[in-house]
Amino acid sequence: MSAEEPLFRVVRGNPTAEELAALVGAVLLRSRPTGTPPQVTRSAWTSSARPGGVSPVAGPGAWRASGLPR
Repeated sequence: MSAEEPLFRVVRGNPTAEELAALVGAVLLRSRPTGTPPQVTRSAWTSSARPGGVSPVAGPGAWRASGLPR
């Protein structure tokens, strides 16, 4: 393929510049390699401040229980 030969061409119709830009964007998005997203690492500092799976429960004595160790 030469440098002057287009990668694709419009066979029928008269697309606008916006429609061609949308087509190019879709082709580029689909041609990217798919992979797993990078793992987000949390520092020990932030993980110790947010205990996992524990949500506050409203009710009598909830304010006192919120300060107790779990």
